[in-house]
Amino acid sequence: MHINSTRSTGFLLVLASLIMAGCSETPNEPIVIEDGQWNTPRQDFKFNKPLNKPYNSTLSKIKRKPYIGAKDTVWERMLSLYALPEVDNERVDRQLSWYLNHPDYIARIQERAAPYMHLILDEIEAKNLPGEMALLPVVESAFIPHAYSHSDASGLWQFIPATGRLFGLKQNSWYDGRRDVYASTKAATSFLQDLGETFGGDWCLALASYNYGKGNIWKAIERNEYNGRPTDYWSLDLPQETEDYVPRLLAIAKLFANADKYNIPLQRIPNQPYCAVVNVGSQLDLDVAAQMADMPLEHFLKLNPGFKKESTAPEGPHHLLVPVTRLQKFKQNLAQLPYDEWVDQRKREEELLAERQRLAEKQQAERERREQQLQAQRERQEEQRQAQQERRAELLAQKQKEQAEAERKKRDAQLLAQSRRDKQENHEQLAHNRNEENSLFTTRYKVKPGETLSTIANRNHTTVKALRQANHLTANSVNSGTYLHVPSSKSAVAIAKIKAVAKEVKTKPETNSRFYTVKKGDTFWNVSQRFATTPKTLAEWNNISSKGALRLGQRLVVKGGSSHSQPPQQLASSSSTRLIRYTVKKGDTLTQICKKFGVSAGDLRKSNSDLGKGLRSGLKLKIVTDGSHPTI
Repeated sequence: MHINSTRSTGFLLVLASLIMAGCSETPNEPIVIEDGQWNTPRQDFKFNKPLNKPYNSTLSKIKRKPYIGAKDTVWERMLSLYALPEVDNERVDRQLSWYLNHPDYIARIQERAAPYMHLILDEIEAKNLPGEMALLPVVESAFIPHAYSHSDASGLWQFIPATGRLFGLKQNSWYDGRRDVYASTKAATSFLQDLGETFGGDWCLALASYNYGKGNIWKAIERNEYNGRPTDYWSLDLPQETEDYVPRLLAIAKLFANADKYNIPLQRIPNQPYCAVVNVGSQLDLDVAAQMADMPLEHFLKLNPGFKKESTAPEGPHHLLVPVTRLQKFKQNLAQLPYDEWVDQRKREEELLAERQRLAEKQQAERERREQQLQAQRERQEEQRQAQQERRAELLAQKQKEQAEAERKKRDAQLLAQSRRDKQENHEQLAHNRNEENSLFTTRYKVKPGETLSTIANRNHTTVKALRQANHLTANSVNSGTYLHVPSSKSAVAIAKIKAVAKEVKTKPETNSRFYTVKKGDTFWNVSQRFATTPKTLAEWNNISSKGALRLGQRLVVKGGSSHSQPPQQLASSSSTRLIRYTVKKGDTLTQICKKFGVSAGDLRKSNSDLGKGLRSGLKLKIVTDGSHPTI
């Protein structure tokens, strides 16, 4: 049999149209399951957490609703399997109102469900589930087998990848079991059966878990138990999507059960199988399979949406859904088809080569991603290590600063106390000298008109200088009527000495120490030169090391000496500074650079705003320092 070589383009166009349109035709043929082996779900998926309250219902004792009537259609059969209690709740009424306002939507989902409903009911009945569960694809996917959600869920039953694999649904570049109608239906009903057993037959909680996850539902139950609130589904605090999920199913189930009441026509879909499951045993092009069944490729792909390429997967599965009315013809045609025409070998080799290439690229990308993650982790660790070192250095500098500040305050307090003592002694000495001076005055003399200090001194056998000193006069003239202290001739010399001592006391500094505030560019060397001493001596006065760097604003004690021992020009020149541009090398730290150039970390940051982003190799720094530093 000749196979069309241009079928690839046609296949892709048909597949794209199916994904966009979904299953919109109502099939006229019924579905059976022929021999085929299926993946069974893993046995480790049970959630065995015990319930905190006794549930009396069990799946083995599920109680069906009474149903009187024929079961000629899938809808009648579904209603006969109903088992959920009716719920009078505003949330259900709101969802029911939406469905009733969109009768065209109800018609579309019936058309889409037609090929699959008999198959779904077989699984529902086999696993003893409530018949309402057959309508769950309405809520999940609107019966579109290619439906795909933002949470990466796919298929009629909207399995996410992890849950699909947990229930035996293969997923690769050739095949997605989540979109395989039969395989996903078996997996979904097994999942629902497990949830029903987990929650002791409380199907509202089971359905909420299908949407939100068992672990999340248990947490919500435990929160209500802790707060003393009811733990039924309607009392739980859940996301809006989950709060609407169960009411949607209950509402659509209520609508189908009361279709006549709500004037909603139910399409007649016979309660008969529509398709057979055929295991062809080997890879087969899907367009060839459609030709063997003598049906359009578009209709054939509606029954087999799990395959993602133009043929069944090389490693399987190789099962196909074929309408029962075309089953014998399909088998006969396939038996007559030469095996080398089952698959376009050239295209198959190209696809396998492309698949291997994609796998190699994916592995390489994964290796590069892991390497980038490791590199980023190493860089973060290095940055954290450097940040910790800088933080430790800052803490140490802060501690040293606090200690220096405490020592400065202590020295200032000591110097202030000494200054106050010296001042008090000076005042006491002045008072004593004045008393001695006054004790030497022998008489009081009233100046007569026309008298001068010279005539008064001659008359009282003293000197003009003694009179001026005794009376604190600055001139030789004196007004008549003024009273003067007239010392005796023997005490004149003593008075002069007392005056000299008093003058010396007044001009004597309160202490032989002073303070100097460090300015920008100051170093031990230029400060010591300013006060005619040595860096070592200056450091000893302040109990610090001369090898360290002075801080801007730091107060230094200067004993003796004079800041005027040099002319102002010389003082200015002795504190000259230099601007150095330094490029950070690999391995440099902020502390090392500060020590190397005799500057503080604070000054370095003030001169270089880029340091706020961290020290890095290649960064250019501006360093202001004096020319006496040994590294310059």
